[in-house]
Amino acid sequence: MKIQLLQLAHARSGDKGDTANIGLIALKEEYYPTLVREVTTARVKKHFRGICKGKVERYEIPNLHALNFLLHESLGGGGTVSLKTDAQGKTYSTAMLRMMIDVPPSLLKDRSGEKKKTRKR
Repeated sequence: MKIQLLQLAHARSGDKGDTANIGLIALKEEYYPTLVREVTTARVKKHFRGICKGKVERYEIPNLHALNFLLHESLGGGGTVSLKTDAQGKTYSTAMLRMMIDVPPSLLKDRSGEKKKTRKR
């Protein structure tokens, strides 16, 4: 089944010069192997086509159940020289979470049985 990454992870992004940095963190430990398998450098490069003009690097951080991506040549030269609306790449994490990935239905079966958390007033 295909789902958006936002069902399995949360993300943060920023910049260093002309390189966007995206941290992708699994919402649950058991989601991490799926992120490792499905969110490859090639898929991220394709997802950011037209934005990422350089290479994509991926770093695995298993103790945090996270992946870190560097998207080189993605910010139009960087915050101080770029004419891009988001020259610091702050919205790239949201864009990453819109990526569609394949997951086995069994991975999400426990979500249907979870009790919804309610706030006490």
